[in-house]
Amino acid sequence: MAQSGIQGTYAFRRQEMVSAFHFSLDGKFTFFYSYGAADRSATGRFTVEGDTLKLKCDKEAGSDFTIEKQSKSGSGYQVSCKAPNPYLLSYMECLVFVGDQELSFESDQDGMVNIDLPHCDKIYVRNLIFPDIPTLVKDEKNQNNRFEVMLLESVQQVSFKGIDFQILDENTISCYPNYFIPLEGITFRKE
Repeated sequence: MAQSGIQGTYAFRRQEMVSAFHFSLDGKFTFFYSYGAADRSATGRFTVEGDTLKLKCDKEAGSDFTIEKQSKSGSGYQVSCKAPNPYLLSYMECLVFVGDQELSFESDQDGMVNIDLPHCDKIYVRNLIFPDIPTLVKDEKNQNNRFEVMLLESVQQVSFKGIDFQILDENTISCYPNYFIPLEGITFRKE
């Protein structure tokens, strides 16, 4: 199917959720999503490979936080999150890897995540209201165990990394449940 075959606006609605893509002839797309407290967007370019629609967003995946400070002190690990909107602090999550084992730790209402482990290899952080590819805070070489991170405004954008769409026909695209929309039957229809 030619890239121009999917031009136009494709929408997905389910109860209070609404989202849509607009694909233009020049290979660019815009996206919006609204559900509860989460209004999101994305822009970028798209390509068609067979019956697969691939998105390349302007947002860099895994870049929703910056590390403000890091140090080594005491035992265990601690990630202190800051955000322009204090409401978001209660919805921070750290994904911690010890070898191949993945553990999840959520923040308190002040954005503090305490990880009571003697050792871990990696720590990623993400916001649960605006899920996307998590940001790496600690890798295997980093010996620090205290981190202060700042949530960036880019959290409202979606990276679509690892999410491809299947072109079902000239009026319908679909994708599998994913970190962004964890629902079955995600089907966008041309309007």
